[in-house]
Amino acid sequence: MHKALLAALGYFALVFGTGFALGAIRVPLLVPRLGVRIAELIEMPVMAVVIVLAARFIARRFGLPTTAAVRLAVGGAALALMVAAELLLAVALQGQTISAYIASRDPVSGSAYLLMLGVFALIPWGLARLASTGSPRAH
Repeated sequence: MHKALLAALGYFALVFGTGFALGAIRVPLLVPRLGVRIAELIEMPVMAVVIVLAARFIARRFGLPTTAAVRLAVGGAALALMVAAELLLAVALQGQTISAYIASRDPVSGSAYLLMLGVFALIPWGLARLASTGSPRAH
């Protein structure tokens, strides 16, 4: 279980760090020109690729078994870290309450973000499922 927690921490760190870096580009460059909704939606396909690559790297790096329990534990723990970090940054950096932060999210890109959080949590398991079916793309 120790390995799974370290894998979750690594998975979270890779995806969160990339998202943080992309946000540093998105907010000053894209948001003023395109608006929050479009800027966030443009970033999501990039983050989807990052999520898949990070999950593959972490699974290999930590030699994670392909069992659903382990992979879902890694994704779930990484999701908990992601949500905690997101809310902490909203409170600490933006000076918002958690409820104000949630209410301030764009309804379209915010809903897509929630969907991406689900993808983030499930991808480690999904990649293991693909590998177990013998898909050549999973290797």
